[in-house]
Amino acid sequence: MRAMLLEAPGRPLREVEIPAPRPRRGELLVQVHACGVCRTDLHVVDGELTEPKLPLVPGHQIVGRVAAIAPGVERFAVGDRVGVPWLGGSCGACGYCTSGRENLCDGARYTGYQIDGGFAECCAADARFCFPLPARYGDLQAAPLLCAGLIGYRSLRMAGEAQRIGFYGFGASAHILIQIARFQGREVFVFTRPGDAAAQRFARELGATWAGDSDREPPRPLDAAIVFAPVGGLVPAALRAVGKGGVVVCAGIHMSKIPAFPYSILWGERVLRSVANLTRRDGEEFFALAPQIPVRTEVHPYPLSDANRALDDLREGRFTGAAVIAVETAAEGAGD
Repeated sequence: MRAMLLEAPGRPLREVEIPAPRPRRGELLVQVHACGVCRTDLHVVDGELTEPKLPLVPGHQIVGRVAAIAPGVERFAVGDRVGVPWLGGSCGACGYCTSGRENLCDGARYTGYQIDGGFAECCAADARFCFPLPARYGDLQAAPLLCAGLIGYRSLRMAGEAQRIGFYGFGASAHILIQIARFQGREVFVFTRPGDAAAQRFARELGATWAGDSDREPPRPLDAAIVFAPVGGLVPAALRAVGKGGVVVCAGIHMSKIPAFPYSILWGERVLRSVANLTRRDGEEFFALAPQIPVRTEVHPYPLSDANRALDDLREGRFTGAAVIAVETAAEGAGD
C-alpha cells in the first residue's frame, strides 16, 4: 500500500510502498478513504510529542470501510463505514478503564503515534475504539469530527454550563464547537492570532457574538474559556477574561510553556484544567448530537502525496476550517 512515512522527527514525510497491515485479534482492517490533518499531527512530526514509534504512519482522524475482520470482533461487518480516532486502545482493566475514564489509562495507545495511522491506503484499528459514522456526512466532512469534534466536545463538557464562553484559537475544533455552543444557546467570544481578519470573519459568520485579537479583553467577563491554540501565554489571558468561578480549559495535548502569573487571576474560585484525549462515551454522545444541529465542517482536501503541504499549510494558518487527506475516492454523504 501507499503511505506517508515519518522516519525521524523534524523531517518531511516520505511517500513509500509498504506492506498493508494484518489485523490482529479484535482488530479491523480499514480501507482508508479520508484522514483529517490535526495540530497533534504537527506536534508528532515536529518532535514536540517525544515518544512516537518510528518509522510511523501519522494520522488519527480516519474515515474508511472495513475491508477485513480478525477473530474477536462482533460490532462491525465487512463493508461498514467506520471512524478511527486518536485513542486507539487502553488496558481495559485499570481503575480508569473500569470507571469509564479510559482516556486516562497509563497503558493507552494512540493512533498515528504508537499505532500506524491514516496517512495511508489501509490501517489496522482496535474495533472497540472505532465508531460508526452518521450517514449524512461524506467521508471528507466526517474526518474532522474524529478529533477536532470529539476532543472539542469533551472540552465543551469540561467548561460546564457556561453561558458566555471564549475560544482562544479558531481552527478545526473551534469551528465545530461554535456550532454546538450556539445550538445550546451559549454566547461565543473568539480570540485569534492578532490581525487574522479571515478567522475573525469566519467566526462571526458561524455566530460568534464577538471576535478579536487574542491580546484584547472581551467586552464583558466570560463564564468559561477554552484554549485551543498551543500557546502557553494564552492561559493567563484566559484567566483574566473569565469572572469569579469561571473555568479555563486547555484543550490541546501539547502546549508551550505557561508563563508565571499572579495568584490574583486564579483566585475567586476560578478553575484551570486540561482535557486528555477522549472517551468512547464522548464519541457516542457527539455522533448522536452532531447530525441534529447539524454540525457542518469546512474542509480543504489534499491528495495523499501532498500530506507535507497540508501539514505546512496548517502550521502557517493558511486556511480556515480543517485540512483532510483524500486517500481514496471519498463517498458523498446525504447532507454535507
